[in-house]
Amino acid sequence: METIYTVGDIGLKLFKKGKVRETFFFDGNLLMVATDRISAFDVVFPTPIPYKGIVLNMLSEFWFKKTKKIVKNHFITTDIPKGLPEFLKNRSMVVKSARPIELECVVRGYLTGSAFKEYKKNNGMVWGYELEKGLEDGAKLKEPLFTPAIKKVDKDITISVEESRKIFGGVVEELQEYSLKLYEFANRYALKKGLVLADTKFEFGYDGKGIMQIDEAFTPDSSRYWLKEEYEKGNLESMDKQFFRNYLLGIEWDRSSPPEIPKEIAEKTKERYLKLYEMITGKNLQKEIKNKIN
Repeated sequence: METIYTVGDIGLKLFKKGKVRETFFFDGNLLMVATDRISAFDVVFPTPIPYKGIVLNMLSEFWFKKTKKIVKNHFITTDIPKGLPEFLKNRSMVVKSARPIELECVVRGYLTGSAFKEYKKNNGMVWGYELEKGLEDGAKLKEPLFTPAIKKVDKDITISVEESRKIFGGVVEELQEYSLKLYEFANRYALKKGLVLADTKFEFGYDGKGIMQIDEAFTPDSSRYWLKEEYEKGNLESMDKQFFRNYLLGIEWDRSSPPEIPKEIAEKTKERYLKLYEMITGKNLQKEIKNKIN
């Protein structure tokens, strides 16, 4: 039986409910809504992060417009269709429908996170790539690495490029090319804005005419950003969800029953998301929204 949600004056059929986004069928396309929910370690937490959904939505819009010449994407508009409520403003976008390619396309320009753990565990080997010895956490790689992942029981499992080709065939080469070009463009742009784009992930799909980028683009949920000034001093100062993950790593919890998040941590997470948006776009998000309302 179909589930119909009443959103404003319109009844919408749910297409997909994710950890952070809810997507609905809409007028031959899809309506994607970014909530203020936050997830980490495959768990959704009960405490919302104010402005988070708006940052994800508007930053994706910014990057989709910037990178559409590299590869087409599913973005259509962030204008709210008639009949939908005002609370969806700034946090939703109408996108083209696509058949997802179930391969998460990850690009790493710097050695950190799970890649650094893999490097230490396997004597310099990182999912099929042999790296030079003696690299430290945060080291800039000679060339960005394409490290795809597949989803198994709601968890992302990184595999080698060779393994991904066995599963998905020749399309992997095209996905790798698009992913590397997108990353290199965005990292050059970020560096000019005082940020280091350490790594990021992409999703792609088929629209009947070829491949296009879907989901989100270079958000603090899907990407790892560091402050460039601090990086040059040897500090990995995160401007993304890693701050929140670090908090979780410092407390005792069973990774299944999500606790309420202290107000201070939620506020500091919000501040990072808003600051990142401002650094990349040159706009103060809260003022921008206020001006739109007025």
